[in-house]
Amino acid sequence: MTPHTLHHPLAQAYDGITRVVADLDDADLQRPTRCRGWLVADLLFHVLCDAQRALVALASPADGPPDVDDVSYWRAFPPGEDEDGDDARHAWWARRSAAAFDRPGAIVRLWTDTAPAAVRAAGAADPDGHVTTQGHVLRVPDLLATLTTEAVVHHLDLVLDLPDAPLPGVLATGVAVTTMDGLLSDDAVRPAAWSDAEYLLKATGRLPLTDRDQLELGEVAGWFPLLG
Repeated sequence: MTPHTLHHPLAQAYDGITRVVADLDDADLQRPTRCRGWLVADLLFHVLCDAQRALVALASPADGPPDVDDVSYWRAFPPGEDEDGDDARHAWWARRSAAAFDRPGAIVRLWTDTAPAAVRAAGAADPDGHVTTQGHVLRVPDLLATLTTEAVVHHLDLVLDLPDAPLPGVLATGVAVTTMDGLLSDDAVRPAAWSDAEYLLKATGRLPLTDRDQLELGEVAGWFPLLG
């Protein structure tokens, strides 16, 4: 991937979410998702906040060296550990914030304004530069990879009760799969029968491992989920 195309996976990831929500009515925006307690509108608001964070990060250049990359960044968010209740507080805040809109469709309109702006900022960013976000310094390509991974996983969350919705694009999904491969380590291989979507859902704890999965993975099964 050249410096001029580094933002293409993020563009595909955000466009994929737009294609899911653009034509939903207010009733469909209140369907459940894979994120416990969040409706489609709530989860879209969360992803909207991520796109807004992208805009801030891309306008916040930092001196190197980076302290995390596109894989180690996620190790600050271990699955199943929320002793201080931060995840629960954020989930509740997102629900209340989404409910403050006069109707769910207003969140879609704000998303369709914000997501393309984040993509344009990504395309204009110095691929050799560094930025800061969430207390870390990352290379610009690594930031874009983390944004893409989160968007792809949440895309899969969004479509739980939307059977006709499109799945994430191949380019964006490939970035998310590469992230999970990095968290899994070079010594482990996912079961060959898993599709990319199944891998992402099981790697993030959205789907449980089956008995056959446990058998094929062996001791590696104990590492799952790789990401919360």
